[in-house]
Amino acid sequence: MKNGTKEEYLILDKHEQDYINNTADRILKFLGGLNSTLEGYKITRLEHSLQTATRAFNDKADEEMVVAALLHDIGDELAPLNHSEYAASVLKPYVSEKTHWIIEKHGEFQMYYYAHHLGKNQNQRDKYREHKYYNDALHFCEKWDQASFDPNYKSMTLGDFAPMIKRIFAKKPYSLL
Repeated sequence: MKNGTKEEYLILDKHEQDYINNTADRILKFLGGLNSTLEGYKITRLEHSLQTATRAFNDKADEEMVVAALLHDIGDELAPLNHSEYAASVLKPYVSEKTHWIIEKHGEFQMYYYAHHLGKNQNQRDKYREHKYYNDALHFCEKWDQASFDPNYKSMTLGDFAPMIKRIFAKKPYSLL
């Protein structure tokens, strides 16, 4: 890389910008492929994502949070041990600090519902009790995430969310503002 010229890097930058501009399409394609689930769950990962986003949408959450709700578990496929951080990293350039923090921490907050059954600390989230977004993360998990494993719930479709995804990922990244 140290021998690259300015002209070569300008060409590469143009291609990289084109690739970045197609992020929403890649995300939609990836989400569309989440047609399987871990053993024991009654719905697919895609359906869980759709249910979570539909609940956020029905609660009149802003578009950024609806998209974040849809993408909150995309890390499950490649980073099952830190899926929250993975999803938050994908979203970070395009969402507010608040939305990023909620998605980044939701895995720890979700432990409240099951960790005690596995001999783990169900109150893992309490270490964030004084954080300014603590109650927002509680709301995300209680109202949207943990409730979204219902095989009888009527979700919106991925196509319904596609325009929202495209708008969020078309925004100028927060890191460049």
